[in-house]
Amino acid sequence: MADFMKILQQAQEMQGKLQQVQEELQQQTVTASAGGGMVTVEANGQGTVRSVKIDPSVVNPADVEMLEDLVLVAVTEVQKKAQALAQSSMGKLTGGLNLPFKLPF
Repeated sequence: MADFMKILQQAQEMQGKLQQVQEELQQQTVTASAGGGMVTVEANGQGTVRSVKIDPSVVNPADVEMLEDLVLVAVTEVQKKAQALAQSSMGKLTGGLNLPFKLPF
């Protein structure tokens, strides 16, 4: 029974550390840009987009598709960076174990 209690205690400690990592990720910032900096997207470490900046020179009503593509590229890249940051943070928590689940974003 002592082993079960020890495992339960370790699980609770891990849960607390996981919550701390999640809170830290909310405070961290990643940035990505597209079109040579014409579109810049900023997100937190969990991948939630905080801001999108668009250089006015790229706004062309005759070519909305190009602007849409630049925004899509920048958002996709910032989410990849956030995921890499989260995986790095989680790797520190788990000691580099490859856990069989994906992060929730």
